[in-house]
Amino acid sequence: MILKDPNNPQANKEIPITKVRSNQLGIVLSIAIAIAIQQPWIIAIVWLIQVLTILFGPGANVFVTLLEPLAKALYRKKETEAAELVKFNLSLGITFLTLSMACLSMQWTLAAYILAGLMGVAALAALLGYCIGCTLYFQYKKYKALRSHTK
Repeated sequence: MILKDPNNPQANKEIPITKVRSNQLGIVLSIAIAIAIQQPWIIAIVWLIQVLTILFGPGANVFVTLLEPLAKALYRKKETEAAELVKFNLSLGITFLTLSMACLSMQWTLAAYILAGLMGVAALAALLGYCIGCTLYFQYKKYKALRSHTK
């Protein structure tokens, strides 16, 4: 998905889809492993990787570094995704992982794994072709546009 907005230079930047997909693949695998072997510290590592990505870009993402060659083999197209949309999706993921870790700190292990699992399912859905975060982003932008027209 490519969004162009002359009033927002950030919206005009694009991220190669192989970087986005490699991050999603890393999320899915890591969260599945964390839940399967009951190791919540893996969730904290995924959280840290996502925070570093939102702060410093895809070059700071370990999943991108390790898995992009695989993603390039699977996604040969030169597609890109709007950086603004990627940042929105990263923010959603970080929110779910932060809530998951908060639950872990209160010994609410099941709730923590459910929240992390929801993020994993969203990343898996995106890998399979349906971006839940993109749908939420579209609805958010639509809501903002409608509100600005009614004022």
